[in-house]
Amino acid sequence: MQINKNYDNLEQSYLFSTIARKVSEYSAAHPEADIIRLGIGDVTRPLVPAVIDALHAAVEDQSRQETFHGYGDEQGYGFLHEALVGYYKTHGVDLATDEIFISDGAKSDLGNILDIFGADNTVLIPDPVYPVYVDTNVMAGRKVIFMDANESNGFLPLPDASVKADIIYICSPNNPTGAAYDRAGLKAWVDYANANSAVILYDAAYECFIEDENLPRSIFEIEGAKTCAIEFCSFSKMAGFTGTRCGWTVVPQALMDGKLNKMWLRRQTTKFNGVPYIVQKGAAACFTEDGMKQIKETLGYYKQNAKVLAETLDSLGIWYTGGKSSPYLWLKCPNGMGSWEFFDYLLENAHVVGTPGAGFGRNGDGFFRLTAFGDQQRTLEAAERLKKLLG
Repeated sequence: MQINKNYDNLEQSYLFSTIARKVSEYSAAHPEADIIRLGIGDVTRPLVPAVIDALHAAVEDQSRQETFHGYGDEQGYGFLHEALVGYYKTHGVDLATDEIFISDGAKSDLGNILDIFGADNTVLIPDPVYPVYVDTNVMAGRKVIFMDANESNGFLPLPDASVKADIIYICSPNNPTGAAYDRAGLKAWVDYANANSAVILYDAAYECFIEDENLPRSIFEIEGAKTCAIEFCSFSKMAGFTGTRCGWTVVPQALMDGKLNKMWLRRQTTKFNGVPYIVQKGAAACFTEDGMKQIKETLGYYKQNAKVLAETLDSLGIWYTGGKSSPYLWLKCPNGMGSWEFFDYLLENAHVVGTPGAGFGRNGDGFFRLTAFGDQQRTLEAAERLKKLLG
């Protein structure tokens, strides 16, 4: 028996366990401290009524012989495909139903999609970055190279013609930086990928926070993207499905003349039994008139939190990205502090917890992530504490 020795090459990430330990130790020593957590990337608002009603109705379907559903198509039910086709049309994107694959979330697909690519591909990933991109490729033994995302380029690096890569990861709006590419920026990456016969793995999990028409919500809004890109998206942030689990991946037929679409279908039909009928009915309800209205209200709640935090940083003269089209704000630590130094400073002096940027990569040191996924009153209180401490 041989183990996958590539796992030995994984860097052990203690980011969130270290945060939890530090907060726990501080709380034990200071039980009177009222700690506000702005580091979590999870949603906090409940599922909207339209989704709940659809889930209940789907449960009832499963109780009756004539409406019971067993195994469904591994790529998802037709009713959810059609709903997503309609959703993309609101962005000016035309998709065929057989280009959409329903899954239990973008994170799963971002890792699983690698099954259809050879291990000898070179992978280009921004730094700082969502750790899943790096770790899943290290597990498979691929060569990973990094592009520098930093303050000078607004954490939105553009292609370097001298760098050759086969697989390119782009997340826009980005986690952790909140920065989002405009059309020109994405067009540069699409042109680079097509010129180098590369594939872009485009993570659009936070597209629902975009309001600026100059910022694409799908990479397929860019001419030429269907011949070089695969898009991943999720109901997690759009509709609060982090605990319900549903997402989708778009593999265009124009990509390698349909070869990757067929390979992904083969992979899914072999290794995946599909998302439960009940969950897919809840997901489809997101796109009804009531569902979209209710989801917009929930997103507005988080966007208001982001606005409060952005205005706070503006008033303090602190440089940041994100906030306006993202639930994340990526700020430069004041007074030259390192990420962990600033973490300790905030915890001890303001009882506010965020996420040190150093946990997302080398270029993250000296930066800090705050999230808008919280209670509005607590966010307002945190903002006042930040002003008092840093003003």
